[in-house]
Amino acid sequence: MLVVQKYGGSSVANAERVLNVAKRIAETYEAGNSLVVTVSAQGDTTDDLIAKAKEINPSPSKREMDMLLSTGEQISISLLAMALEGMGLSVVSLTGWQAGIQTDSKYGVAKIKQINTERIASLLDKNKIVIVAGFQGINKYDDITTLGRGGSDTSAVALAASLHADLCQIYTDVEGVYTTDPRICPDAKKLKDISYDEMLELASLGANVLMNRSVELAKKYSVNLEVLSSLKKVPGTLVKEVRNMEKAVVRGVTRDNDVAMISLLDVPDEPGIAFKVFSLLAKKNINVDMIIQSIGRENNKDISFTVKIDNCQEAVDLLKENFSAARDVVYNDKVSKVSIVGAGMVSNPGVAATMFEAMYNAHINIHMIGTSEIKVSVLIDREYSEKAVASLHDKFILGK
Repeated sequence: MLVVQKYGGSSVANAERVLNVAKRIAETYEAGNSLVVTVSAQGDTTDDLIAKAKEINPSPSKREMDMLLSTGEQISISLLAMALEGMGLSVVSLTGWQAGIQTDSKYGVAKIKQINTERIASLLDKNKIVIVAGFQGINKYDDITTLGRGGSDTSAVALAASLHADLCQIYTDVEGVYTTDPRICPDAKKLKDISYDEMLELASLGANVLMNRSVELAKKYSVNLEVLSSLKKVPGTLVKEVRNMEKAVVRGVTRDNDVAMISLLDVPDEPGIAFKVFSLLAKKNINVDMIIQSIGRENNKDISFTVKIDNCQEAVDLLKENFSAARDVVYNDKVSKVSIVGAGMVSNPGVAATMFEAMYNAHINIHMIGTSEIKVSVLIDREYSEKAVASLHDKFILGK
């Protein structure tokens, strides 16, 4: 069968781990499978390249940053190909553009438009292992682009979808998807399987096993996805449609520290105010998550919302400069979003009440609440985030 595998930066961080990955690839190939492998940059290479750029220019263009950052994955694919060559296997490494990955022109956060799989298919027909640089592609101007955080996951799933692969395996430094972070809750349980929707919520809410863009792609194209360890040969977690699984009420607890709360104080209580605020942010590609609006008092109200920490100062400055209707714009970047996720929540009333009871028993104050059919999120002070996760994990008995 045709298998697409992805190995993250920690999986190829040094020579020993590159050789370990090569052995894993060889085993899959020698079992009779056709194989395409996507690789991330080694270890902290991307962070090191960003630091080098800032030494030269504190504000480099996004185009040149993509040119620089794409080299990290090119190092990984060539070293991995050399390791496989040393084992006597037939292998070819390809950059994103050589592999036919075509993107839009949003440097740094490009999205894949299509993949021309002709070259990869030709190499597979010759029984070669194909190693593809993750995280990158090429736009209509023939410029190298990068796909943003988690881009190698996205590359792997997109390749699996385009090639109609039988399986897409995401190898990481963890053994699968857990009910929560095992570093916070030692009794966290590895899930045998999880639905696309549950995994998408977990990924969006701070679980760092898979990135949400890759899960969206997997769901859209029905890619068979498996998360497993590159360091241990143990079963992983299957990500699949929910219909074949038992619907547990809550499947996992997540924590997201990459969040800040912005509040607009004493905004006029009149039509169109929310549109003016959030259209300003949208024009600058600042994504807004949780939103709460207070009940009007004396013809005024408060509007609070959350953004990524990196967007916080830009959003505050933008609103102060362009939205004079508010008495003040304040922010709090010492908060965390803690969430519970489970497809079974939609048919089980009282889940939110149980969550709030756990917060009450732990003496944790809630600033904001957000819900969907399969998740409930609360915004709390960051200093209590680990305590909140542990309390919820215990309350919903996820470790048993």
